[in-house]
Order: sequence, then C-alpha cells, then structure tokens
Amino acid sequence: MNRAQQKPSTRNLLLMLLKRNGPMSAAQLAERLGLTEMGVRRHLHQGLEENVLETVQVKQPMGRPLQLYRISQQGDEQFPKQYHQLLLDLLQELEVNDSDEDNSVQQLFEGRRRSLKRKYESSMIGKTFGERVQQLSSIQDAGGYMVETEQLSDEEWLLHEYNCPIAQVAQAYEYPCHCELELFRELLGADVERLECLAKQGSRCTYRIRKSESSSDS
Repeated sequence: MNRAQQKPSTRNLLLMLLKRNGPMSAAQLAERLGLTEMGVRRHLHQGLEENVLETVQVKQPMGRPLQLYRISQQGDEQFPKQYHQLLLDLLQELEVNDSDEDNSVQQLFEGRRRSLKRKYESSMIGKTFGERVQQLSSIQDAGGYMVETEQLSDEEWLLHEYNCPIAQVAQAYEYPCHCELELFRELLGADVERLECLAKQGSRCTYRIRKSESSSDS
C-alpha cells in the first residue's frame, strides 16, 4: 500500500487535535498543523457545514470574545465506539446470573419490544395497510436500518433492511430478531414472514408482509 495513502488527511488531523485537546482557536490549530490560518479556516468552515464541528464563544478580560471550535455530538460519532461490545458484555453477565426459571436476557428484549410498540402504535391509527407499511419503513429507516420497500400487490409488500445497528448482538442472541418480527406483526396487524436475515449471513433482512383477513384499512 502506498504510504501516502496511509497519511491522515488534514481534516482527520484537525478532528483528532480537537478530540485530544478540547476547544481550540483557528490560530492554535494552524500552529499545531503547520498551516496558514486561512487554510485552517477553510477546513473549519467545511466542518461547520457538515455539522461535525461547532463554535463556542469564550469571554476575555479585554476585547471581543474568542471564538473556539470543538467537535459536535455528530462529529464525535465518527470516532470508534464499542457500544455493541459493552452491550454483549452486559447481556452475558445477565446470563451468568440468570436462574433456570427466569430468563433475564429474553425478558430484557421483550420489554424493549413492548416499549417500542407503545411508542409507535399511535402512529398507525387511521392508516391504510400500505400507509402502515410505509410508516414502519420510516420508523426503521430513522433507526439506522437503511430501509427499502417493494410493493408486490395491494395486499403484499416486501420490506428490506440493509443495515442492522445491533448486528453483533443479533448474531449472539436470537431474541432481537424474534422481537423485531413480533413488533412488525403487532404494529402492522398483518402476517409478517422473515425471508432473509443479516444476522444469519444474509445480504439484508427481508420481510414479506401480507394483509391479513382480520386487518382493517382504517
């Protein structure tokens, strides 16, 4: 691999400086990066436009407040996180301390399913079958699942999820996938079948959604 390709970009170096040192001025960043202040400001302006940076005003004994730059919450998400490993560790700890009569891990996911149902069921009221499918698509897409829908007929749809935010957890436990399937059935009031699953080496999660005889369009 070309060594030049391994060298961090100016943008990444700037973000790393702010991550390590906290809020800094354009002049401070320019000095640390060995660039002109004008050159640094171009990168800062781009960072503000992309919402990975934000400004903060710091009062000074004399003169105007000093404008500093810091990483925004959105920008901080670009740094590596190990949330999935923490969750897996916590779930494994639950299993270790679990009794034969009380499956705490399963109860945890079932509780999440009930909570999500309460949160979203009101958004399904008064909608037709197709509108409910589209509403579910919007909910999942906002949750980071990268959703696409495909209408096969007035009474049948396919819902594809190309990303799973909890993929590592779903690979270790069957409960998340089971609870998602049940949640879809409850929210849609429809017959839902999973055809493909990312957690089982599929290229996506695909659900076939059929309008049930008992479901209503209003």
